[in-house]
Amino acid sequence: MKIAVPLEREPGEGRVAATPDTVKKFKALGFDVAVEAGAGLKSRITDADYEAAGATIVADAAAASAGADIVLTVRRPTGEQAGLAPAGALVIGMLDPHGHKDAIQAIAEKNVSAFAMEFMPRITRAQVMDVLSSQANLAGYQAVIDAASEYDRAFPMMMTAAGTVSAAKVFIMGAGVAGLQAIATARRLGAIVTATDVRPAAKEQVASLGAKFVAVEDEEFKQAETAAGYAKPMSAEYQAKQAALVAEHIKKQDIVVTTALIPGRPAPKLVSAEMVASMKPGSVLIDLAVERGGNVEGAVAGEVAQVGGVKIVGHLNVAGRIAASASLLYAKNLYAFVETLVDKKEKQLAVNWDDELVKATLVTKDGAIVHPALQN
Repeated sequence: MKIAVPLEREPGEGRVAATPDTVKKFKALGFDVAVEAGAGLKSRITDADYEAAGATIVADAAAASAGADIVLTVRRPTGEQAGLAPAGALVIGMLDPHGHKDAIQAIAEKNVSAFAMEFMPRITRAQVMDVLSSQANLAGYQAVIDAASEYDRAFPMMMTAAGTVSAAKVFIMGAGVAGLQAIATARRLGAIVTATDVRPAAKEQVASLGAKFVAVEDEEFKQAETAAGYAKPMSAEYQAKQAALVAEHIKKQDIVVTTALIPGRPAPKLVSAEMVASMKPGSVLIDLAVERGGNVEGAVAGEVAQVGGVKIVGHLNVAGRIAASASLLYAKNLYAFVETLVDKKEKQLAVNWDDELVKATLVTKDGAIVHPALQN
């Protein structure tokens, strides 16, 4: 059995799909591991580190993929890249399939079985495979670090002989994995933190981290969570009430971090241009949903936009900004999934196509797009 780990081609992508630790574990399962030269350098992993773990370093992606049973990626490969692997090989990564049907079709036509790790079900046995959580956790942390670097004042209250520095006021919009980590990080830095979310369960989680919860808590709010734990789209009436509450609150904030995403949909607009204009000069907004259209009006993907005296930060791939940490967690997510696809006794690939994890994540097989969510 062979696993291929190619260098990521996406500009600005520093993550890698395997670490020396997971290479050792793959070797123990019976795999040979081929890593493209330089694949881990942006995550502080040298070719020598991989070789010491038992991997073979090869010159290019074609050499890595030749004869591979499994290709591990971070980003969705192009059809051409997927085609470097033999027909029937497994391609496993974050494929970002929604809205990219042509790209997924190109992969399907290479006759590989492609798995989207973002589709991993949120069930107990799959927690260790949850790439959305592992990467969102780091994105929430990095969002606050980015905010601190753009904000021209200290975060904590400081009482000195020369006077008192007031604590920064930080508002987190969306209390999922990213939002909760943002709350925790802002609290560690000494800020006064408030947060909002449309999911009722978030209120207790926010409070447990020492932040104050801000939301319109009506009957619709009490029913605003799916069985899988995701936020439901809210009615126009609720959105208007929530927007009015948030608009008044935002005027008093120094930092706003938005994290709201609904799988398969454009990011909801949470912060209007009027809200931005109402903020104090020197305030900072961090939009973690900018790759899906953004939560903040005026956010520009990949840029720090200056709107009046307010900065709107639209960094792309925020988890990838701390690639060494992100790769460490992502590689473990991948290993945990691959482990379920192997007969450990016989040391051979043994995919159970009826397994709920396989059925949930399988996007292409036998030359076709097979995932139900991508059929239309």
